[in-house]
Amino acid sequence: MLSAVSGSRAGRAGVCVGMDLGKSSVPVRGEGCLVVAIRIPVRIVVLVLVVPVRMVWDALVVCGRFVGDTVLRPLGRGLLWVGRAVFVWPFVGLWRYVLVPSGRGAAWLGNVLVVLPSMAVHRYVLTPLGRAAVRVYAHVLTPVGRAFAAVGAGVWAGLVWLGRHGVVVPSAWVYRWILTPLGHAAGWCGAGLAWCGRGLLWTLTVIVTGIGAALYWTARILLVLPALAVWRRAGRVLAVVAREVGAALGHAWRVAGRVSLAVGRFLAAFWRWTFVEPVRWVYRSVLTPVGHLVRDAVLRPAAEAGRRVGRVTRQALGPVRVTVRQARADVRRVLFGVPKGSVSSGSRGVAPERGVRNLSEGQDFLTKG
Repeated sequence: MLSAVSGSRAGRAGVCVGMDLGKSSVPVRGEGCLVVAIRIPVRIVVLVLVVPVRMVWDALVVCGRFVGDTVLRPLGRGLLWVGRAVFVWPFVGLWRYVLVPSGRGAAWLGNVLVVLPSMAVHRYVLTPLGRAAVRVYAHVLTPVGRAFAAVGAGVWAGLVWLGRHGVVVPSAWVYRWILTPLGHAAGWCGAGLAWCGRGLLWTLTVIVTGIGAALYWTARILLVLPALAVWRRAGRVLAVVAREVGAALGHAWRVAGRVSLAVGRFLAAFWRWTFVEPVRWVYRSVLTPVGHLVRDAVLRPAAEAGRRVGRVTRQALGPVRVTVRQARADVRRVLFGVPKGSVSSGSRGVAPERGVRNLSEGQDFLTKG
């Protein structure tokens, strides 16, 4: 059955590979015989090279998922819990039970020691001083300032008049009658120099343009045209080969995925029918009946016998415990006497026998006599 299943899956994979390779041999409209002749060997070689890589990749993916689910995820959860226990919870407790109460206490102390005294100083010291300063400014400093402003305005007006007639007017005359004619003459000279420079620049531009055109046509004739001819002849072949190699890689990767899937299913079926199913059959057909038999024939009777022995032992030790308790109470009464307001031993559930005197009654009889 296993061989039939694996054979059918391998046959399906072979049929899929054959169909894919068969599709590649059918020429498409617009493709020549050279493309088809290159495509088939390239796809065969790439398929042979890519199938092991794809199978190794799928095996690594399965192993990575298994390790992530069984090792890394529990380890991450444990590290997360340890991180919370070591870093987060202590800081939360420190913030909640140390820093917040300390901050509230510091705020209260700051309010009492800084804010309230500052408000009192502002209200009863700084405000009266500010009002007094305002009055001094309004009634003393303002008139003095106005007087100084009037004097300063007169001085400034005299300085402005002196500056105008001593500096500005002579400077304007010099600029208009001396510097302006000299500037016009210098401008005419500069225009002539600029015209000469433009002529020289045009001459240099013409020379450089001619040299560049000569170099361009020389390079085009000696290098570009031969390279274009070679590219038109051989570059198309290289482009076809590169395109077919890229298409073959994608095609081989998909085919290798199908082959890897078939191999994985075959290995899973082999593992199931050679190990899992026999172990399940042994557990279900052998170990489970044996376990039920051992449970019903050995464990349950042994447990019942243990419970009976325990009940018998408790029943046997009950009077012994009562006797020990009574002896301990008698020794306590002999050594320390009966305290006032205490309850006699008869109230503890043990009825004293008639006609038997205890030690306290004998003491009363002796003291009465």
